[in-house]
Amino acid sequence: MTIHDRRLGRRAVLQNGTLFLATAAVMPAVALGAKPADPLKIGVITDLHYADKPAAGTRYYRETLSKLEAAALQFEQDEPRFVVELGDLIDAADSVQTEQRYLSTIDREFSQICKDRHYVLGNHCVETLKKDEFLGGVGQEKSYYSFDRGGYHFIVLDSCFRSDGEPYGRHNSVWTDANVPPAELEWLAADLKACSDPVIVFAHQRLDVSNSHGVRNGAEVRRVLEASGNVLAVFQGHSHRNDVTEIAGIHYCTLVAMVEGSGADNNGYSVISLDSSGAIAVDGFCKQADYRWKS
Repeated sequence: MTIHDRRLGRRAVLQNGTLFLATAAVMPAVALGAKPADPLKIGVITDLHYADKPAAGTRYYRETLSKLEAAALQFEQDEPRFVVELGDLIDAADSVQTEQRYLSTIDREFSQICKDRHYVLGNHCVETLKKDEFLGGVGQEKSYYSFDRGGYHFIVLDSCFRSDGEPYGRHNSVWTDANVPPAELEWLAADLKACSDPVIVFAHQRLDVSNSHGVRNGAEVRRVLEASGNVLAVFQGHSHRNDVTEIAGIHYCTLVAMVEGSGADNNGYSVISLDSSGAIAVDGFCKQADYRWKS
């Protein structure tokens, strides 16, 4: 039975959710009698680490299937324009064949949520697989790129490169050596220069810290983002916990991992609402925190 089959019978359970009130609070003021524009909604999940293997420590790999079902039910209600997975969709396996099975299993469920989907590469995604194998498995052409929706410009970054510029793949990397290579930085600067819309960035490894969870040349990446003057926020995963910082007017929001903890309450996913004024609302579910930022 798939997520789609299961959630049809449970649709009514979530009909009285509170997100409608939360998103209404960030809609821009309009003239009396005018209909306010609906905010652009984005469904976001991160760090599922799906694998058909026993739990290890606080990570319950098999349970991400049922946790993803809960997120799918919420997204079905809120109808996001697109959904984003911020990396580590799968956990590492001991063989390519096993890893591809993990990927096909979890993506079969994730792909039913929304046709407009975006995958950020996490270090576990390309620990056993090569990048082209992961991307081919989910039907995505590139590991870093940009796109436009609803008056906003969105950028997907790939920090899964070693310090020497080699891409992660086939157990050739150390997870603490994450970098955005020069060619990608040049592309990022040119992409931002050509854009006048407000910008939202999606990443896996953190761009706001210099510890083991951070991108080694994160300060250089931040300088490129800051120079554009248009970047509002960066949404990232990797460290598995809620965290938020503001650097030079840009919000860096780290979202909680779905894999952490056992049971329905130990889950995390969010719906991000962007209104026409540039205000941002993050409505978190279960362990995911809420945030509100004005433009």
